[in-house]
Amino acid sequence: MFPLRPLLAFVAVCALTGTAHADGTDPAQLYDLQTAGTTTAVKAGGKGQFVLQITTKGGAHVSEEAPLKLELTGTLLAPDKAKLQASDSVAQKQPGQAYVNPRFEVPFAASAAGQGSIAAKLTFVVCTDAICARQVRNLSIPVTIAP
Repeated sequence: MFPLRPLLAFVAVCALTGTAHADGTDPAQLYDLQTAGTTTAVKAGGKGQFVLQITTKGGAHVSEEAPLKLELTGTLLAPDKAKLQASDSVAQKQPGQAYVNPRFEVPFAASAAGQGSIAAKLTFVVCTDAICARQVRNLSIPVTIAP
């Protein structure tokens, strides 16, 4: 078995963010990000929830060895937790399942009426049998906050 630190260094050297690899694989085509279930309308002083699901496809998986980070910020919103990692995922590996698609469900509080938003910066490594590629994705979800 290889030590984890050299493996992570190898992954970092081999990873290309958001570009096609020599074998023609575009890592961004190996997964989808979904935010279905995210609260998009809430009353001031109320609570909502931010949802982010990584769904891999084509035999890909999210690396369990490389760090996964999710950083959340809000405009007129405050997430209950601003920095998350793989262990914060609500998805659990089932018996016999090789990999799990991470899913995050983070409550947030709306502070005042207006047009708010919740912004996410997601960093993870997606892998196939041929490649591992570090991915950094930014997204923002508008949230209408009623008085």
